[in-house]
Amino acid sequence: MNRELLMLVEAISREKNVERDVVLGAVESALAQATKKLYQGEVDIRVAIDRDSGNYDTFRRWVVVPDDAGLQNPDAEELLMDAQDRVPGIAVGEFIEEEVESVPIGRIGAMAAKQVILQKIRDAEREMLLNDFMSRGEKIFTGTVKRMDKGDIIVESGRVEGRLRRSEMIPKENLRNGDRVRAMIMEVDLTLRGAPIILSRSAPEFMIELFRNEVPEIEQGLLDIKSCARDPGSRAKIAVLSHDKRVDPIGTCVGVRGTRVNAVTNELAGERVDIVLWSEDPAQFVIGALAPANVSSIVVDEEKHAMDVVVDEENLAIAIGRGGQNVRLASDLTGWKINIMDAAESAQKQADETGAARQLFMEKLDVDEEIADILIEEGFTSLEEVAYVPLQEMLEIESFDEDTVNELRARAKDALLTMEIAREESVDGVSQDLRSLDGLTTEQIEKLVAAGVNTRDDLADLAIDELTELTGQTADDAKALIMKAREHWFTGQE
Repeated sequence: MNRELLMLVEAISREKNVERDVVLGAVESALAQATKKLYQGEVDIRVAIDRDSGNYDTFRRWVVVPDDAGLQNPDAEELLMDAQDRVPGIAVGEFIEEEVESVPIGRIGAMAAKQVILQKIRDAEREMLLNDFMSRGEKIFTGTVKRMDKGDIIVESGRVEGRLRRSEMIPKENLRNGDRVRAMIMEVDLTLRGAPIILSRSAPEFMIELFRNEVPEIEQGLLDIKSCARDPGSRAKIAVLSHDKRVDPIGTCVGVRGTRVNAVTNELAGERVDIVLWSEDPAQFVIGALAPANVSSIVVDEEKHAMDVVVDEENLAIAIGRGGQNVRLASDLTGWKINIMDAAESAQKQADETGAARQLFMEKLDVDEEIADILIEEGFTSLEEVAYVPLQEMLEIESFDEDTVNELRARAKDALLTMEIAREESVDGVSQDLRSLDGLTTEQIEKLVAAGVNTRDDLADLAIDELTELTGQTADDAKALIMKAREHWFTGQE
């Protein structure tokens, strides 16, 4: 019987093109499942088949768990102290095994064993096909719509299937069974049954890869697509850079009579593409990204990573775009927050900022309006700049002598110290557990206190959007801080 088993395994291995050990593993799993049915409870059974003779042994086993963890499943677990009485030196995570009577193969339900073996073989075939497909290094999945699955589309390429989720489709695109589809391979999730390759037609990476296929100069290293922003099915922007002065990056991507860009547009259901020249100068990059609008002036705020872009009345609607589309795409493309305004709004904002800076300097530095205006004209906007910019820079101001510069710097440092002490005093009523929480600055604590958040539990009760509104943090930072504040709920620590 055992020899017949090995012959059957060899036959299945050759027929299905699956390794012999995989088939034997499936048989071991089937025998283990059959043996478990002879016991009450959730026992753990291991079957080991001798690869040469076909003989097999069956073991019941218990995993060793820490003493303080307790037994969650007494039928398959053993406490460390009890396990060491039986097997000295055994460690947590190891197994204690006890040989039990093996179930004869003839007593296994034929259908049950067959199903287990076939499923194992199908899984092995699926993994082998998937590995073969992924080894080709393809980034775009080309296949045919096979079926719908809960709103998702299953795309088949050969014997490999991909899943195109509804959220990753191009809006208003109507795909039907049998349609030819191309999509970007975003990830491979082997835990998904049936279609482990996750696809996208709306991701910016898909457009970049389409251009890579249409424009040989990209593959040759003459051109590079630096970034891409999309409003799927409607409009997109890509930023391109030429590494060869003889190659026009925009013209090359457009192609003769627009053939290259039109090929991409046709693949993406008519999505219009703006091709922008990438620049190391952020301001120049933003100006290009806002095309076709003409920019009058631009002010860069490095600290806030934002830009105020001034356009005339004729270009205001063009710069913003329908529903804010143009400025939103330009912001995504460049990575900068872009504020579009006309000349009047810009002048008003500049006047407000100048007035605020003038008031700050007059109040904190105890100077008159003339001195404050000189500082503003020289580009100073904060007390920190007055206190800590290199001394030589301030000495270059014609209106100030050395004594004046030193006095202004001393007053600025004193004012900053006084403000910091005031901040510390304003949060004296805050609980120590909140003050000691990693990641919170004094300024942030001050804002929380003003909103009535005085304890760690108060912070832990906040929603992410509430915390971002209070402190100005990013959503990711706010989430991390809230989870940090909640840690003691799960550890039992105060």
